[in-house]
Amino acid sequence: MKIFCLLLLLIPSVAFSEVITELPVNKNVIAITFDACETKTPSYFDQPILNFLIKEKIPCTIFISEKFARRNSAEIKRIVSLGFIEIENHSVNHIQHMERLSKNDVLREIDDKVLQEITGKKTKYFRFPAGNYNDKTLKLVEKQFKVVHWTFASGDADKRISPPMLTQWVLSKAKARSILIFHINGRGYSTGKALPEIIKGLSLKGYKFVKLEDAIR
Repeated sequence: MKIFCLLLLLIPSVAFSEVITELPVNKNVIAITFDACETKTPSYFDQPILNFLIKEKIPCTIFISEKFARRNSAEIKRIVSLGFIEIENHSVNHIQHMERLSKNDVLREIDDKVLQEITGKKTKYFRFPAGNYNDKTLKLVEKQFKVVHWTFASGDADKRISPPMLTQWVLSKAKARSILIFHINGRGYSTGKALPEIIKGLSLKGYKFVKLEDAIR
């Protein structure tokens, strides 16, 4: 027994990488999150979505790429001042396969200096573009951020999905502790029309909405 215990002490502890896909809280809450990215085409906030969130004061989290942030810096400053919209890191250039990048390139892609300058605070969470990563890249990113993805894909970037289809899908899949993902950069084609019904439906089921920073420590 003494030898066995000694061997256990000699085994180094292992920190397992983790991508958060559900809220780690025992509450009836859901996180509404959005991606706002820009690659080659100039992109801006989807105003119907943003106006609805602000009017209804829906706590939510928006993952923003640096390119998008530079183009929309004034709007970002405005929404951050509201207090119920959280801004987090979605990379610099929205490269969809960061797992193919070198270590130095990955570090450049996760630099949140511009977001810090705009929002006045360091970001806590990172979302890989397109959700693509490997273990090596994940471990590298986790030295600076917690990686947060989503519980299930909403599919709102698909032009073939109508508002009723999007609403029905999300309401049928969402559950307590879900992290929902939509787009707020003009690529959530049915989100603007579907979101009010989604929020209404989830509220009727008794769910409350939280920012990620209020649920993930």
